[in-house]
Amino acid sequence: MTTAKPSSDSCLPWAASAVFGAAMGYAAWSLTVWARAYCDAGYDAGGRLELNALLPLALGAEALVALMAGAVGRRLVSGAPRTIRVALPTLLVIVTTVCLAWWLFAVRGTLNDYPGDSGLCPASNVPPGWPDWIPV
Repeated sequence: MTTAKPSSDSCLPWAASAVFGAAMGYAAWSLTVWARAYCDAGYDAGGRLELNALLPLALGAEALVALMAGAVGRRLVSGAPRTIRVALPTLLVIVTTVCLAWWLFAVRGTLNDYPGDSGLCPASNVPPGWPDWIPV
């Protein structure tokens, strides 16, 4: 009996990249919703409608960016040793999806100078629990 050797043409890295990207999209969306609700800035009926319409876009965009980053990473390391062939595409997927999630939160989650009604946030509408070392 022979054991099947893992193929380099496996669809597992592609599926994992897409799922990770979609998960990052959901995380960015939920962080955006939390920040708007906490600061009560842009969380009126129109703001909630915008956020609900943004959910499928965030999931799809993050999944697509993760797939593209994985493809670029695989293309860059086609002749490299196995460790690098695995590590670089993975690193590219993580970095690009985290950067896109951070951008979504910074642009849509913290509406600068929007009149927030909760009184819990400063004029920048960045929740006080947000780490200072991560710019928004």
